[in-house]
Amino acid sequence: QVQLVESGGGLVQAGGSLRLSCAASGRIFSINTMGWYRQAPGKQRELVASITSGGNTNYVDSVKGRFTISRDSAKNTVSLQMNSLKAEDTAVYYCSLFYAGINYWGKGTLVTVSS
Repeated sequence: QVQLVESGGGLVQAGGSLRLSCAASGRIFSINTMGWYRQAPGKQRELVASITSGGNTNYVDSVKGRFTISRDSAKNTVSLQMNSLKAEDTAVYYCSLFYAGINYWGKGTLVTVSS
């Protein structure tokens, strides 16, 4: 069983910054992909950024140059530094961990960007 716990969401003005963090615990295989998804009201969940255990990163086009994903594999943590936030970044952000064909999810943390 894998548990993921997010922290760091909140309310921020447009142009501001937030840092999301996620800690994974349980039986975790060392080779995995961790990432952040988000779901805005009335929209489908989308991948924001991901990072493999080898350090390869992937970002959705809308956040490139503004968001940075990082991880500490020894501690099983992943973070998302979000800069230059826009109102359209408002969503519930979910931490994910993928391996062995299974995607594990955190409960989510709300990010609200006021314009």
